[in-house]
Amino acid sequence: MPTPSLSRDILRLAVPALGALVAEPLFLLTDTALVGHLGEVPLAALGIASALIQTVIGLLVFLAYATTPAVARLLGAGDRPGALRAGIDGLWLALLLGAVVVLLGLAFSANAVGLFTSDPAVATDATTYLTVSLAGLPAMLVVIAATGVLRGLQNTRTPLVVAVCGFAANAGLNALFIYRGSWGPGWPELGFGWGIAGSAAGTVVAQWAMALIYLLIVVRAARASGASLRPGLSGVGSAAASGGWLFVRTASLRAAMLATVAVAATFGVAELGAFQIALTLFATLAFVLDALAIAAQALVGHGLGSGDVQRVRFLLRRLIVWSLGVGTVLGAAVALLAPVLGPVFSASPEVQHGVTVTALAMAAGIPLAGFVFVLDGVLIGAGDARYLALSGLVNLALYAPLLLLVLWLHPAAAADGGLTASDPVAHAAGAVTTPTGGLADSHALVWLWAAFGYGYIGARALTLGLRARTPHWMRLGPTPTPA
Repeated sequence: MPTPSLSRDILRLAVPALGALVAEPLFLLTDTALVGHLGEVPLAALGIASALIQTVIGLLVFLAYATTPAVARLLGAGDRPGALRAGIDGLWLALLLGAVVVLLGLAFSANAVGLFTSDPAVATDATTYLTVSLAGLPAMLVVIAATGVLRGLQNTRTPLVVAVCGFAANAGLNALFIYRGSWGPGWPELGFGWGIAGSAAGTVVAQWAMALIYLLIVVRAARASGASLRPGLSGVGSAAASGGWLFVRTASLRAAMLATVAVAATFGVAELGAFQIALTLFATLAFVLDALAIAAQALVGHGLGSGDVQRVRFLLRRLIVWSLGVGTVLGAAVALLAPVLGPVFSASPEVQHGVTVTALAMAAGIPLAGFVFVLDGVLIGAGDARYLALSGLVNLALYAPLLLLVLWLHPAAAADGGLTASDPVAHAAGAVTTPTGGLADSHALVWLWAAFGYGYIGARALTLGLRARTPHWMRLGPTPTPA
């Protein structure tokens, strides 16, 4: 199969997908800046509430990951009405889950906020934001599922347009709802002046507008192909079953990230800040790698649905080459920029040094992360959700001892029998010792990133790579048969 044809297909899907992925965090930063001008209390409240909301959305992103391969397979098999039927079932599942999340949120919002703060003012604002935001969560889940439908239909441009327009409208509505004032004497007052509640309300309006646009697109396509708009119990059940496995897979990823941050928190405030900056940088780079993974989901699902094994094999090889190449370029960029990244994010010399050494440790492992992200997308596109879930639990079990080892190597553990200056491991790692014999803080960060970036990501590379080498995930036809 000609490589240029494959490359064009990958770029046709990956580039718009990257734009849509980058649009959301950029406009979320705008919202944070708008709320930040209200004061420290609203900003702290926004941090707590948005963390809770993003956790829920992150865990339910399987709505897109389950819908994309199902739609792509049926489309590849030449059954466009069936593909749209599968997408519509995914939308009904999103609405059902949205209703459940709203009910749970109304019952437990205050308790969830209380886990993060004991400040009454912050808790009140966070609960207000969270309660108002619940009205938009069903719409956001519909947006996620509908994005999966269009990706499965080999269309990533429309999600890009909707994302950019929606998040731009979100920023404008937030400014209108949050503030109230005039340009100067003689000018009429504008805005509603709702404060932090206005930020949530603006987001809710934008979310429902995006959901309605997607619904109109899907309904129009369904009517044109003769697909029914009614929910099918078997279709919804199938989407829920596949989504359940992907939920486990996503939960294992979240658990690994939270455990890593928890270990970083034992190092000290400056070290935690530096590690959080490094994680944010890694998440930003992940957008680029995720764009290739999204292209993999759509193209592999379509290829398996059409029964074209040769094309899928070529796609796998081409995607791996691209992921390693893009990862190498990104890694080189991080290594070059590492010395200047710290001052961009913090004025603290300790944080700056921590960011530099952690970024250098990160840089060499980014090609490996690219390999993992693409194979993850390939197996999601193949509908291999059960393997992804079970291997995710295995990876988490392999990672836990590495985190315990990092805790043992930490300076605070040295007095209790941890690493000392005479230990051969310390000398082999080139560690600088503190007066008590423990590792210097910056080296503790390097050990922690090594555990995450090479240990955990490496475990994922091993389990995904071994699976990709077998034919078991290449199940052909409009629907994958159980492995």
